[in-house]
Amino acid sequence: MYEPNVVGDWQEYDEHSGLRLRVHRLEQAEPPRGRDDAAEGLTYFRFRVTVENRGTERFCVHLEDGQIDVRIGADGESAFMDWRNSQFVEGYDVYPLRRATAVLYAAGPEAALSRVDVQIQLRVDDEWADRRMWSGGIGLPEGTACAQPSAGRDSLAHQVSNFLRDQAEEGTA
Repeated sequence: MYEPNVVGDWQEYDEHSGLRLRVHRLEQAEPPRGRDDAAEGLTYFRFRVTVENRGTERFCVHLEDGQIDVRIGADGESAFMDWRNSQFVEGYDVYPLRRATAVLYAAGPEAALSRVDVQIQLRVDDEWADRRMWSGGIGLPEGTACAQPSAGRDSLAHQVSNFLRDQAEEGTA
């Protein structure tokens, strides 16, 4: 069964040797060019998406607005994405031992920001890679499951895994 990553985790792509991706630095922050009028009454946050090439060949990477979906809160409602303030990776050649990072701004009701899911479908060398998802929240510590072994049953990753497992069992019953 597919389980989401925790914000901060790296995800390797089997189909592109050495290429990996992560969503990280999920934090409350105001956009650099001012608030969008459509975000009136919402709380802004930002996160980064980093593509790293640990392989031996270069990859042309595209990470644009239609490839990112952000859901917030317990019901998974869509966050407001501020495309004007966000910075993307558009047709950039990531050479071996190099990185490219996109900085994205979004907004939502402050009460819903304790749960943030980010789903990304990267395009590499004009081919679509598999969708990947990261889960986190504003105010939650960032890191991998390996870096926080004491989190155990109460960790966000564990809760998300249990939820997805329960949903899959209900679907087969």
